Amino acid sequence: MKVEANHPVKKWGKFWVYWFPVVIYMSLIFFLSSRSRFPIIPSRIPYGDKVCHCIEFAILGYLLMRAFIHEDGSWISRNALLLAVAIAIVFGLSDEVHQLFVPLRRLDIFDLMADSLGAAIGAWGALWMHWFMKYRLRKGRE
Repeated sequence: MKVEANHPVKKWGKFWVYWFPVVIYMSLIFFLSSRSRFPIIPSRIPYGDKVCHCIEFAILGYLLMRAFIHEDGSWISRNALLLAVAIAIVFGLSDEVHQLFVPLRRLDIFDLMADSLGAAIGAWGALWMHWFMKYRLRKGRE
């Protein structure tokens, strides 16, 4: 049985493969941000908390870019990088504001900067991987 492009099964399959990981990962970030004490403190690494923020949001940027690349619609496809980075930055800002309400946590603009850098790196990485795989598949068919 062939499934049409607009069929609900195809759309739900795309959600589970591309958007569900984004939702789960954002929920994990929110959960960890609501903790007063973080289980891992990278105190031996200079600026270790900023490195962790960068890595954390690089993963989010990657997941968002991956989801946007596979969305229908030419506008979304053309602006996937911008959308992925912008949404990750807005989420990072909301995460920092959320920390204002958590005991022993505070808003840190440098955390937001590390989040933004990580989101851009992750989104660019996803875009590069997408282009690389697309080129490689096209090259293999020739």
